[in-house]
Amino acid sequence: MENTKHSEQDLQAIALKVREHIVRMSTAGGCFTGASLSAVDMIVYLYGEFLNLTPSNLKDPDRDYLFLSKGHDVPALYGTLVELGFMEKERLENHLSLNDHIYWHPNTHIPGVEFHSGSLGHLPSVAIGVALDLKISGSNNKVICIMGDGELNEGTCWEAVLVANAYQLDNLIFVIDRNHFQANMRTEDLIPLEPLAQKFESFGAAVKRINGHSYTELHEAFSTYPFQQGKLNVVIADTVRGKGLPSIQERADRWFCNFSANEVEQLLLELHGEHTTSLTSETLIVR
Repeated sequence: MENTKHSEQDLQAIALKVREHIVRMSTAGGCFTGASLSAVDMIVYLYGEFLNLTPSNLKDPDRDYLFLSKGHDVPALYGTLVELGFMEKERLENHLSLNDHIYWHPNTHIPGVEFHSGSLGHLPSVAIGVALDLKISGSNNKVICIMGDGELNEGTCWEAVLVANAYQLDNLIFVIDRNHFQANMRTEDLIPLEPLAQKFESFGAAVKRINGHSYTELHEAFSTYPFQQGKLNVVIADTVRGKGLPSIQERADRWFCNFSANEVEQLLLELHGEHTTSLTSETLIVR
């Protein structure tokens, strides 16, 4: 990767730390572990490399914006914000505590979070509003909205694509975390999405499809922004649910996980390639 702030090795090291944070949040109430692990590399790249967004410019009108529409992936966002200095690592110990705002979905009391989310399909419209305002004012800020592939079953997402193209919002990027699962089912077994790129293109968007775990491909895609003048940018990032933990990868029953403290320690070893564990269904909560 040329002309970057971080080397690929740096980004991989940050991502590993973020995955550790996610695993540690997967207990004492749990979190959406599998989906969060699929989004780590994208979020690390965007905050660490692509966006003009730092702990010191959060109120700067010239900053960029990231909206996490698939809000259940917030453990990946929390971990990234910690590793890049937006908030203290110790706050993650307050996950699901009544004494803090660290819970299952983004909260604007957390530095670096632009908007609450959780109800799927809502934030693309919020991102459009911000992008349109910036376009009218002649600003050069970038606006990103990360969406889940299952979230695309919401009609509001496709309405948003139509509106974004109607207003030629080429300062806006929709990033799709294409991990091929919606909750505890495969997307293609529920409401098939493919051919996904062609669907976005038919709505007028400029589309790139990449490996969402490859920093080289992430950089190659985002460095060409805007993809086409006057068109909404869409990045379909093919990812693996549960990425980094072979024992839970691509498993429909590992959507929401609430592991014991001992299992968390086993998973941390597995994350570092030191141990392989087989976790039983008794420790799992599926919502």
